[in-house]
Amino acid sequence: MSGANAERQRIERAVAFLQERVGTAMWNGMRLGLVLGSGLKDFAAQVQQATTIPFAEIPEWPVPHVEGHGGALVVGTVGGTKVACLSGRVHLYEGWSPSEVVRAVRTLRLLGVPSFLLTNAAGGIADDMAPGDLMVLRDHLNLTGASPLTGAHEPAFGPRFPDQSRVYSPRLRALLDTVGQRLRPGVYAGLLGPSYETPAEIRMLQRLGADAVGMSTVHEAIALNAMGAEVAGLSLVTNLAAGISPVPLAHAEVVAAGKQAAAALTALVTGFCRRLA
Repeated sequence: MSGANAERQRIERAVAFLQERVGTAMWNGMRLGLVLGSGLKDFAAQVQQATTIPFAEIPEWPVPHVEGHGGALVVGTVGGTKVACLSGRVHLYEGWSPSEVVRAVRTLRLLGVPSFLLTNAAGGIADDMAPGDLMVLRDHLNLTGASPLTGAHEPAFGPRFPDQSRVYSPRLRALLDTVGQRLRPGVYAGLLGPSYETPAEIRMLQRLGADAVGMSTVHEAIALNAMGAEVAGLSLVTNLAAGISPVPLAHAEVVAAGKQAAAALTALVTGFCRRLA
């Protein structure tokens, strides 16, 4: 059995579990998969008629071990739209493989979820960014040195060589623009971490065209795009990047900024869900 085939079977076990646990009626008409980044997991409290399942109870799903990253699937409705909300995610820097990093979103896609909103906390690089700003992703740079598509090919996960001209759906970006007050389009640079970037690395990213930097999102976007999902990305700028900020960077700052921005994020995502309904 190839590694890709074994990965598909792991995901199929998770699919079967969630179909039974949540019920096929709930999955029918499911419109949106939400991934909540660092410090943003409290948005899951907005999900109505919610069924909450810890990652640890879902077969084959890895569990995050980083403060502020949550670790539960919340299924219900937001703004009249059925949503499957991942309150937290796992990262490469924790020691997970790229396939494990994207296992949860691949599961939701195989359950029939057509569209995804991937959120993250990011360091601001562009001159016009300040903590608290929200950036809608128009593109990304995968600088992690890894991809969820490497290894043996599994047709269930998409074509061998998927096009990435439009990873982030113009339609979903337009919907976000109709409800966002402080959104700006930008390029997100995904790095491996877990250390924050050096000032020299930030200068490099500026020259490469990045507007914000973080340690997530790019692998999920690559995997979902390959599987034919519509993808939107949203970065909360929690701090200015190294060399731009006059103070040292700290994870506690990221979590705290996420909590402070909770109201703005809640309003934006709720409005987005209403537009999808």
